[in-house]
Amino acid sequence: MGAGKRGVLTAAVTVVCAVTVLAAPGTAFAAPTPPQDPGATASVTVVTSDKELEAVRKKLEKLYRAAAKATDEYNAAEEKAKLQTAQVVRLAKRIVEGREKLADLKDRAGAAAAAQYRGGGLPPEAHLVLSDDPQDFLDGAGRVRQGEHATKGLIGEMTRTQQDLEQYAEDARVQMRKLEAGRKVKAAAQQRIEKQIEAAEKLEAELEQEEKERLARLELQAAARAQAGWLSSGVLGDITAKATEQGRKAVAYATAQIGKPYQWGAEGPNTFDCSGLTSQAWLSAGRAIPRTSQQQWQQLTRVDIKDMRPGDLIIYWDDASHVGMYVGDGTMVHAPRPGRTVTLAGAGSMPILGVVRPDPATDRDKGPRVPTAP
Repeated sequence: MGAGKRGVLTAAVTVVCAVTVLAAPGTAFAAPTPPQDPGATASVTVVTSDKELEAVRKKLEKLYRAAAKATDEYNAAEEKAKLQTAQVVRLAKRIVEGREKLADLKDRAGAAAAAQYRGGGLPPEAHLVLSDDPQDFLDGAGRVRQGEHATKGLIGEMTRTQQDLEQYAEDARVQMRKLEAGRKVKAAAQQRIEKQIEAAEKLEAELEQEEKERLARLELQAAARAQAGWLSSGVLGDITAKATEQGRKAVAYATAQIGKPYQWGAEGPNTFDCSGLTSQAWLSAGRAIPRTSQQQWQQLTRVDIKDMRPGDLIIYWDDASHVGMYVGDGTMVHAPRPGRTVTLAGAGSMPILGVVRPDPATDRDKGPRVPTAP
C-alpha cells in the first residue's frame, strides 16, 4: 500500500476512533513509517503489515459489538412498543364499549324517570285514597319500591361505568406516553447502530482487496485460536446431553437459514440478526422465547456448559450482546454481523458469558410445551 494509501487508512481509523465510545482514549492504529532508502524512488510500495490489519480487525470487532448492543436496545424497544400498542387497542375497545354501556344506562334511566312522571309522583297515601281496592294499592306500592331500587341501581351502575371510562382513558394516556418514550429510545438506538456500521464499513472500504482477504484470514485465525483454547480445556468431553424433540426442531430451523444475510433488527424469513435467528428458531419449534440476546440471558434458564445440549443458546461477551445456538460437536450456528451471513462456527470462538435453555420443562414433562396465546 502506497504512502498516500497509508495516510487514507490511518485517517479512516482516526475517524472511527472518534465515532465509537468503545475505543480506548489515545489508541493509535498507524504503524511507524519505515526508514526510507535514500536511493529509493517514490514508486516503492509499502505493504500494510499484519500488525496494522490486526489493529483494524480489533477495531471492527468493537464497532460491530457496539452496533450489536444498540441492536438489542432497538429490538427491546420494538417489543415493548408492540405490547404497549396492543394495550392501547384493548383500552380503546373498552372505552368504546363503556360509552355504549353508559348511553344505554342513560336511556334506561330516562325511561324510568318518564314512567315516574306519568305516575304523577303522588305519595302512597294519595294512591290509597284514590284506590278502590287496597290490594291494588299494595301491589302498586311494591312496584314503586322496586322502581326506586331499580333507579338507584341504574344510577350506581352509571357512576361505576363513568369511573371505569375515566380510568381507561388515563391508562390509555399512560400507555401513549410510554409509546412516545419508546419511539425516542428506538430512534436513538437506530442512530447508534447506523453510526457504528457506517464507521465500520468506511474503515473496510479503505482496504485494498488483498488487504480485505488478509483481514478475513486474520478473523478466521482469531476465531480458530479462541476455539482451540476452549477445546483444550477438555470441555467437549463433558458435553454428552442429547437434544430434545423441540431442540432438534429449533436446530433444524436455524441451520436451514445458513447463507442468509445478517440484517440488524431482522427476524426473517430472508434476513436475521443474531437473536432474531434464535428466537424464530425456537418459535418454529413451538416455544416463544424473549426477542433479544440480553433478555434471553436474563429470562431463560441457565445451565452449565458441561450440561449443554443441541438447541441451547450460547450467550457471548460480558454484555450479552451476541447469541448463537449450539448444534453439537463443539459447533454453533449464528448470524455474525453486518456484511456476513448465517453460518456455523466454533462454540468457543468468542468469549462465552453463559448458556441458557429455552425448554427446561421437557426435562420433567417428557414432551414439548406449546405456548398458549395471551
